[in-house]
Amino acid sequence: MLLSISIIILSSLLLSKIFNLIKLPTILGMLLTGMIIGPYALDLIDIDILNISAELRKIALIVILIRAGLSLDISDLKKVGRPAILLSFVPATIEILAITLLAPVIFDISYTTAAIMGAIVAAVSPAVVVPRMIKLIESGHGKNKNIPQMILAGASIDDVYVIVLFYAFLKLGQGENFHVTTILNVPLSIALGIFIGVISGYLASIFFKKFHMRDTVKVLIIFSIGFLAVSLEDALSQVIALSGLLAVMSFGISLKNYHPVLSERLVKKFEKIWVIAEIILFVLVGALVDVSVLLSVGLWSIVLIILAMVFRMFGVYLALLKTNLNGKEKLFTAISYTPKATVQAAIGAIPLSLGLANGELILMVSVVAICITAPFGAILMDKTYQKLLDNPVKHDKINVNIV
Repeated sequence: MLLSISIIILSSLLLSKIFNLIKLPTILGMLLTGMIIGPYALDLIDIDILNISAELRKIALIVILIRAGLSLDISDLKKVGRPAILLSFVPATIEILAITLLAPVIFDISYTTAAIMGAIVAAVSPAVVVPRMIKLIESGHGKNKNIPQMILAGASIDDVYVIVLFYAFLKLGQGENFHVTTILNVPLSIALGIFIGVISGYLASIFFKKFHMRDTVKVLIIFSIGFLAVSLEDALSQVIALSGLLAVMSFGISLKNYHPVLSERLVKKFEKIWVIAEIILFVLVGALVDVSVLLSVGLWSIVLIILAMVFRMFGVYLALLKTNLNGKEKLFTAISYTPKATVQAAIGAIPLSLGLANGELILMVSVVAICITAPFGAILMDKTYQKLLDNPVKHDKINVNIV
């Protein structure tokens, strides 16, 4: 296992550096590393690591969501309430409908299977989007209209919405009846996740103010709270709907609101932790890719994903109607809503593991979605944000120099 960890870190750092030198996102190097050293190519990753791959990816996701929460200001979120709420379900709903209607024509599958496929593919990737939005918040791009905050909030709830729909469609695929309570789980899961996150963040702020300890110990406590929230989601899944990941992000937002001085210090800690977490996340996502099966799925899966992206971007524009965003800012928001990776890697194989018809096709379309949209979205966000978003911080510096 130690040898595998060494190979993962060194090879991903090398390829990331190469991609950085040629002006491409470093996550592409990490994804490629996973594909090369994964079980479908050189097979250099220890089986014990692959067996806990899902848990490791979830830990990495917790890291970035805590970091996102600690970077978000509640006052900024209040300003983007309506568009953020619309972005959390309108683009995903339109994309799911598009795939549900198009996939049966392209692959000759049932509408239920297509709906399951659509729910998996529709989720936006927090692992790709969140770090870039944090970078924009820090640099000041889109600050005037709180665009990064709007995208962060909308994308986080988008995942909860899509995952709840996925399990609803999965029950239909297994022959179970559809219940109205399943749809009610969407707002319940979101509300309960936010409530638990806010309360735990408030209690943590009181605890940290009352008891003196090193920031490193505080990070360990915060990690434990994050793990507990996600575990609670699984433990209560048969009783009540709860979004553990949304609770994690809400915890970070709450802690920043009640203890802003501490949050500023902790953000820097989590920035350092993200260096290794990002490597683990994207290398293990890349390791899921079976290139031979990927090629066998063919051109039509690529066509489906591209069409789905077009419909999703149309959904973003619908969600942003009657806002004060200009054309460039709407385009950047639409681009930010295209990357897929984390959720697809987490749930893409579930239909296959349950023995559902066309389970392997669903998995491979999910993988195609990752391979196309993660690089596409990451590259476009990195290359266009300076042109599409205003930077008041830069203008302030120019004005100071003129004066």
